Amino acid sequence: MTVVVADDQEMVRTGFQLILDAQDDISVIGQAGDGVEAVELTRALRPDVCLMDIQMPKVDGLRATRQIKQDPLASATNIVVVTTFDIDEYVYGALRAGASGFVLKNSGARLLTEAVRAAKHGESLISPSVTVRLLEHVHDHRPRDRDAIAKLSEQELKVIVRVARGWTNNEVAADLFLSLSTIKTHLGRIQEKLTLRNRVEIAAWAWEHGVVS
Repeated sequence: MTVVVADDQEMVRTGFQLILDAQDDISVIGQAGDGVEAVELTRALRPDVCLMDIQMPKVDGLRATRQIKQDPLASATNIVVVTTFDIDEYVYGALRAGASGFVLKNSGARLLTEAVRAAKHGESLISPSVTVRLLEHVHDHRPRDRDAIAKLSEQELKVIVRVARGWTNNEVAADLFLSLSTIKTHLGRIQEKLTLRNRVEIAAWAWEHGVVS
């Protein structure tokens, strides 16, 4: 799979490239030092994944993410936000703009590569240490959306609660005594019923509508 790395610090870009290029199945094909360049490179190279820093000159990562996901030439690229800040409204904004994941820069090589692979396969990964804190940060205690909740089965609600708390598909499957394929089927049905794009949006929806607290 191919990756573009966008970060305003050359040392960070180089470090990420060394980590990713060391993987047999990942190749970094471009580096961007600001948001404008990130959008242009993604449009031109059409990588599978773009690692996107938030705080960059010219155009920040939030706007760049939105531009990429709204651009027909670039929208197929999945975006993983990589940032120093674990609680940041800009990170939440990037996820809502269409990013597929969120990892901290100090999360380590294993989590970084896992996030890239997850994004490539249409899944999402958020650093476990910050998942709940990030979503609680934007939880505004709105009343439950009864109409939307009524569309969901009891099992689907159980899956949603666990996803919102940052559990992986394997952890959800083990806890509910279900197969991994069944969990993926539930997630697909949840996305369809609620018109959501990925597990990040499922988690955000759950916190926003009081399904978890």
